Amino acid sequence: MGRKILFITTDQQRYDSLGCNGGNIARTPNIDRLAAAGINFRRAHNQNVVCMPARATMITGQYVRTHGVIANGVALPADAPSAAAWLHDKAGYRTALLGKAHFEPALDLQGRWFENTMARKGSTGPYRGFERMELAMHGPMGGWHYSMWLMQNHPEDIAGFAPILSAQPGGDTGAPEVKYNPIPRENYHTDWVADRTIAFLDSLERNEDWFVWMSFPDPHHPWDPPGKEARRINWRDLDLPAGYPHSRGQAEKILAQKPRHWLDWYEGRFINPEGGPGSFVPARMTPDQVREVNALTHIENELIDQAVGRVIARIAERGWDADTDIIFTTDHGELQGDFGLLYKGPYHVDALMRLPMIWRPAPSAMIAPAEITEPVGQLDLAPTFCKIAGVAIPGWIEGQPLPTAPGSGRERVITEWDSQFAQVGMHLRTIYRDGWVCTAYEKSTRDYGFDFDQVPALLRGTLKLIDIRYDGSEGELYNLAEDPLQWRNLWNDAGCRKIKSDLIADLYDHLPKPRDPRLPVEAPA
Repeated sequence: MGRKILFITTDQQRYDSLGCNGGNIARTPNIDRLAAAGINFRRAHNQNVVCMPARATMITGQYVRTHGVIANGVALPADAPSAAAWLHDKAGYRTALLGKAHFEPALDLQGRWFENTMARKGSTGPYRGFERMELAMHGPMGGWHYSMWLMQNHPEDIAGFAPILSAQPGGDTGAPEVKYNPIPRENYHTDWVADRTIAFLDSLERNEDWFVWMSFPDPHHPWDPPGKEARRINWRDLDLPAGYPHSRGQAEKILAQKPRHWLDWYEGRFINPEGGPGSFVPARMTPDQVREVNALTHIENELIDQAVGRVIARIAERGWDADTDIIFTTDHGELQGDFGLLYKGPYHVDALMRLPMIWRPAPSAMIAPAEITEPVGQLDLAPTFCKIAGVAIPGWIEGQPLPTAPGSGRERVITEWDSQFAQVGMHLRTIYRDGWVCTAYEKSTRDYGFDFDQVPALLRGTLKLIDIRYDGSEGELYNLAEDPLQWRNLWNDAGCRKIKSDLIADLYDHLPKPRDPRLPVEAPA
């Protein structure tokens, strides 16, 4: 008999958003207590900086190039390996996923994928090894379970959400995708996810083992928390982030050191269609807009922490706490003003790659609290679930169980990016090792991906997608000990040639072969 597992994820949450990771704005006492009683991984990185590839890695324990979901328009095959199915089939675990799944493209007007149609069909699974799935995204859009619940029970709340990927100005400052949502807190998706998680737990017998993935859609944009909560932090009181340049001139100087698409996006010449709305131009964003987006993000993080606390309390009421492992993480980060930018995309820096990752082992496991600085990744989650459950780790998993104490000997973690649009064609390979971040840009392609000209105007905006081509000689290199903000690109620094060459060789020595044939890109998001 294994231990019970509560796996908690958020969407687009920064490492430094939590009190236990140095955050000093959002109050996150419940998650901070998990860190104090458990293991806080100080160098956890994702294997891709957007939703679907990262989530596919979590469930399969595989590198992105192995499972094949290289971007948000590539569906994870229905028969792909699943850690949930493995625990269910091999150890009799009861399994559920409540909240955001996103293993399949969300922009699905034809209803091609089961995730997007199951609620309309009255289904809650089973699917991908989860005997129950109740799904939510970032508002009342689509046909997910939360959307259907809101339409059927509280239709008056639907209009209060900000439209996603629109860059529509709102709030006090005209910030993109900001809105003070009049929805009552109990009807907002954060509390709904916690409610559905508690309902599933309450359906279980006392002696059953379970693996429950509680997946919050926030703090991913749009930034539209319940209005009665949204003034608990006054954006006017916030300092600008440490990584926010002091002036447009300073931003341009920093970004000019990086490969071309950094500065071109900032100034509006490049559309970042895989990370945010196509009409958003970062250079037009004001300091006050950054403050307001950050304030609402922090509020959403507080609401998540309170929802986590409710679920943990229910686990304790059921008498399960001593035998329950709790793991908290996210899929990727958010630029949130760093470099003068917002959202995400092909930008391999700590803001997007470095993750909060906390494991509170069950007290019955007698594992001492620890802080671990050796690098770990999302592909290490699936084998950790197996270890907790006491089942063999299947051969298809490429990760290793997370260490429980310092001294594991781990040296590196790898993150990849492959554009889903043929006209973009960027390919980034990044290694973190020994306090260095090294990103090699492979030669641009134009023969694989979705046709950007077929993207709906909502995502494309009114800007033209300029043709940026990299020849394979470009890259980024940062020494985090000397430059934690990653403002100084050392790629062409003569004094760093040896360390750059060593890191690139190490990177490619540890990348598995890519999936052959590649999975098709079937949607723009």
